[in-house]
Amino acid sequence: METERSKASWVSSILAVKRKSGKTYSQIAEETGLTNVYVAQLLRRQAQLKPETATKLRAALPGLTEELLEEMMRPPMRSFDPSLIQEPAIYRLNEAIMHFGESIKEIINEEFGDGIMSAIDFYCSVDKVKGVDGKDRVVVTFDGKHLPYTEQKTEHMVSKPRLQGN
Repeated sequence: METERSKASWVSSILAVKRKSGKTYSQIAEETGLTNVYVAQLLRRQAQLKPETATKLRAALPGLTEELLEEMMRPPMRSFDPSLIQEPAIYRLNEAIMHFGESIKEIINEEFGDGIMSAIDFYCSVDKVKGVDGKDRVVVTFDGKHLPYTEQKTEHMVSKPRLQGN
């Protein structure tokens, strides 16, 4: 009986194609019109490859087989490994959000009103720039749609049964 491949096995096969191509995420992004982080999400099975993008990705990574492309077009199991926080780069990103998060939240509320930034209608990229001192700097851009909180009025709750005569 054939068992279903694990997510880790699929990701390993997909990333092997990327490594063999010698291309960076940013190069693949430029060829496909996607952000570099989204390309990484696709290759790590954290995002679903859309059919109209599959052709572009296949052109950028000709080693992707039909089987790999079909798997990448399935809705992924978006997840994370809790032990990732131990990786220094991920730990520092988390630390930066925790340190600056309260101030970022206050500015979002001040500029947009009470709400949050969507992580679904969301774009993310990582770029490299030179600082004023000439040293390399990492620029992480989070570009998410603002989602306002709603006042929860009973009359707007469509799942609540209505009383007869009201």
